[in-house]
Amino acid sequence: MIDKRVHPRVTVELEVTCERKDGPPIGGVAKDVSMGGMFIESSESPAFGTQVTIAAKLAGADLKLPGTVRWGKPGGFGVQFGLLGARETVTIAKLLKG
Repeated sequence: MIDKRVHPRVTVELEVTCERKDGPPIGGVAKDVSMGGMFIESSESPAFGTQVTIAAKLAGADLKLPGTVRWGKPGGFGVQFGLLGARETVTIAKLLKG
């Protein structure tokens, strides 16, 4: 199988909350993150295209990351990040460097 991902990913174990306009927040655990998005393990998977804001503590910083749900499967879903600010970009870059 060929990996078609554009951005390198790092494995993580981060508690996150996905805020959405059309329903209550969804709790989960981010399992991997890249500059482009993250996979969130959760018992609930929002519909494709749902706009979310991911509240997470990354590298000691409390962040709010805008995103769009791009796929789901039993047990989790993938989020593509929207436009990130400088603080968010630098924090994710530090996390990716280890």
